[in-house]
Order: sequence, then structure tokens, then C-alpha cells
Amino acid sequence: MKTTSHPHSSGSGVFPGLVFVQGNEQTKVVLNRTPFSVGRKVDKDLVIADPRVSRDHALIVLEDGDFFLLDQGSKHGTFVNGERIQRQKLERNDRLEFGARDSAYVIFNPAQDTSNTAREFLSQISGIQISQEATDLEKLTLFLEAARKLNTIGVLDEILVTMLDVTLRLIRAERAYVFLKEEDGKLRLAAGRNAQGEPLLDDKTISHSILEESLRSNSEFLLSDTSQSLDMAGRQSIVAYDLRTVVCIPLRKMRVQSFRDVQTPVPPPRAAEVLGVLYLDSRFASRDISGVGHDILHVIATEAASLIENARLVQAEEEARRYQQELAIAASIQQRLMQVKIPEVPFARLRGRNLSCKEIGGDFFDALNTKEGLAVVLADVSGKGVSAALLACQLQGMIYSHLSAGMPLLQVVEAVNRFFTEKLVGEKYATMLLARLRRDGDLEYVNCGHVPPLLICNGEAIRPPHGNVPVGLLADVTYESSRCQLNAGDSFIMVTDGVTEAENAMGEFFEDSRLEAVAAKDPTLEGIFSAVAAFCGGTSLGDDCTVVELYYKGQHAPAG
Repeated sequence: MKTTSHPHSSGSGVFPGLVFVQGNEQTKVVLNRTPFSVGRKVDKDLVIADPRVSRDHALIVLEDGDFFLLDQGSKHGTFVNGERIQRQKLERNDRLEFGARDSAYVIFNPAQDTSNTAREFLSQISGIQISQEATDLEKLTLFLEAARKLNTIGVLDEILVTMLDVTLRLIRAERAYVFLKEEDGKLRLAAGRNAQGEPLLDDKTISHSILEESLRSNSEFLLSDTSQSLDMAGRQSIVAYDLRTVVCIPLRKMRVQSFRDVQTPVPPPRAAEVLGVLYLDSRFASRDISGVGHDILHVIATEAASLIENARLVQAEEEARRYQQELAIAASIQQRLMQVKIPEVPFARLRGRNLSCKEIGGDFFDALNTKEGLAVVLADVSGKGVSAALLACQLQGMIYSHLSAGMPLLQVVEAVNRFFTEKLVGEKYATMLLARLRRDGDLEYVNCGHVPPLLICNGEAIRPPHGNVPVGLLADVTYESSRCQLNAGDSFIMVTDGVTEAENAMGEFFEDSRLEAVAAKDPTLEGIFSAVAAFCGGTSLGDDCTVVELYYKGQHAPAG
């Protein structure tokens, strides 16, 4: 492992930073040495005074321009974005946790304060004087230099403000606005500035008719003296606000259309998608504005559109990254909440397994040994993703607490249905199978719209016909339970519909018949999941798959 004591993140020459968050306090730490140590000992570079943090917990090291987090054999683990790691390459905005996950964490190299970057650049620009005799090339050079600087900022609001300040200096107008086109086609004021660098928060005193006409016609308006134009002099806003000079430039995102006729030498047509409009005006006729070449205006419009598009892409990428990071954390939380501790009872063996088609989902199973017997629940909340996962966690906690209190199965189901129908008002429902096995082999179960369970007796698969409606569909519904007697060697198999509805490349379902045939021969988790995998042949799962196997050893089976 190669390390150095003079890091410069990815060759940037800038030390990355850490933000240590503990409770309501945040501390910024510069990562100006490596290895950078984290732990409970007072000699560490970052000291976290929590008993769950090991004395020598973790190291951050630099290897060939990249930073890595290394766990040093900590007792309670080191985590990156919710995943426990031993060694992990670090990316900007990664969330690092060291044992004490509920009280402290570290953000690695958070995004820089882009407003400072923009202000710093503006201070540089403000020192540059544009003479009256400046050529178009000199003005264009200034704008392109601004565009290159702005491309490193990446935040749309700061880009727009800086772009307006530079454009005002170039064109020497009094006011400048940027309007962005919304999804409904309407224009929204995104930023406004005057020649003194002050923000303009409303657009009531501009020519909206020119603005709208520029957007509809997708063409520039350059009016150096509106009083000389009969058409413009009669416009209400021009007269009311004494506007003598107006510049309105659509900001176009250029794209090349498909060109299918290969026999004609005509080049493919180019179409322009309008992202917004750059608007400038003055209450005097400006020779500076009229002297600005059309080529410069075209370059300004093109570069401005490019800046806006780049900033939007950066924002979309950042939002997607944050969503994935939060999803990973949510998945980790759900996995911890739903970890099933299988009770050990002398008369039965219980096993279960879940395969999620997404990071988080609505399937879960749980088990609890009560005075009344071994209780098992398998549930499938409607929908997928975050909403289903949140409700599944809540549902699991509710069922677990009711079973712990010794509540009869039917009362548990009725309480869950009442919660769904009163709180969610038909928005969500869940299928559920709740069972309780006594030492003498008596099995009581309540099937609420779930895939019917399988009772495996002497190599034969039996499907009990009992069933109720799912919980959450109807408020005034009466649920019923059913019972069966298990003999030593019998198995009770429960699955979610992700198993029976697993598809192969031909679009065929695994179906109940295949499940019955497989379970009759091999009623184990391995046997069922192997059969599903062989049937799918590499086709991705369309829904979560959960299988629970309850095997009855017999009333007098020895412990273990």
C-alpha cells in the first residue's frame, strides 16, 4: 500500500475536507495528511468520544491520487453510505460512519461553496475595464473566459447571476434578466441584475410582449432605439416604462435531427430547443448596444444555453447520486430493522430467505416464540420501493408487538386491517399469512389474500383452500382462521407472489403447479430457489421473492 504525507486530491492541488457531524454541531476538518486516523484515542486525527468507536478504528489513506477508507478491525464496524466496509474508495459527499451510527458521522470532501467561487470570479471580472473602443473579439474573449470559469461552478443560480453580470458589462445595458422555460412552456424569471450589480426580483417593468414574441418566433430582437420603430413605439410597456433599447435573445440548445435520405447531399437539418430567453433593456438609446455585433450576440446566446444545460445536467447527476446514497442508507436501515432472529424450539425448525428485486421493498417475514407457540408472519405490501418499504417496517413492528403481547391471531389481523383502513384510506393494502404452531403439531393460520401455503405430507403437496381478503381493502370485514394438524416430518411452506409470478425469457410464469411439484420433491429453501433460478434462466426478477419453510419435528423431538 503506497501512501504519502502530501495529498492533493486527484491532482487538483486542493486538500479535500471532512465535515464531522455530531448532534447539532458540525466541524470542518482539512484532510492535509495521510494516513488520517479516526478513533477513540486522544492522539487520533479525528477523535470520536463514544464507547462504540474503537480506540484504533479506521484510517483514510491516499493511494495513487485516490482516497480510501480502511477499517482497522473495529468491533462495531466502519460504514460508507450505510454499507459495512473493510476497504472502500471514497467519492465526493460519501457518508462515513464509525461504530456510533446514530449519533455521529462524517461527510467526505463535500461540494465546495460555489457561491464563494462565483463571487471570487466576479471580483476578478470587475477589475477588467472594457474600453469604448474594445473590439468585438476582445468582448467575445471576455465572455468565453467567463463561460469557462462558470463551467467549473456547476450551480445554476450562481451561473445565471454571474452570466448576467458579465453580459451587462459586455453589452452596457441597464438591466438584464434570464427567463427559463418550464415544462408547461411558460417562462419563469430565474435571475435579474442591474448595471450596479444589484438583484432584480420582479419583471413588472419589462416588455413582456417582446419577450413572448421572441420565444414564439425563436428569433432575436435587437432594438437600439424603440422610438424610431413604429411597431415598437406603440407597445404599452415600451411607452409606460420609457424603454429605448431592448435586446431579447432566445437561449437555444442545438441538436441534430435524424437524416434518413442518404441519396441527397443536403446536410441534415438542425433544430433548436429553446431553454429560455436572455432579456436586456435600457431607458436610453445606447450606441454601445447597437454597436454589438450579431456574431457576439449569437455566441452569448449559445454559450449561455450551454452553461444552463451543463448546470442542469450537473444538478440532475447530483440529485441522482444523492437519491442512490439515500436509497442505500434506507436499504441498510430496513435490513437491520428486518433482520429475523429465528427462534430455536425443540419441536420445529424454521428457515426463511428473501430476494429483493430492488434495494428496498415491501416483502418481509418474522418469527417469534410465544407461550401459545411458534408464531410466523409473511407479508407483502402493495407496490415497490421506498413507500412499500416504509410501510413494511411499520407493519412488521405492529405485528411483532401484538404477538409479543399474546394477542390471538385473528385480533392481530383485525388490528392491522383497522390501521390500514383508518390511516391510509385505501391507498395501500397488504397480503399476509400469519401462522402459529403449537408443540403438539396444531397449526392455526390466517391467510389474508396471500399465495395459499403448501402443506407437505409424505411427499404430497396439499393446498388448503382457506383465505380472506387482504388487509387494508375493506374496513367492515370479518376474518376467519383455519387449522391443520402436522405430523412429525411435515412441512408448511409459505411464499410471496414473486415466486409464483417469476418469469422466464418466454414470458411464462413459474406458477403454482411448478411450485407444488418442486416442493413435493424438495420442500427446502435451496430446492425452491434453485428451481426458480433454473426456470428464469437469467431473467431478472420482477418482484420480491420470499420463501419460509416451517418443518415440524414432532412433539417429543429432542432439543437441538
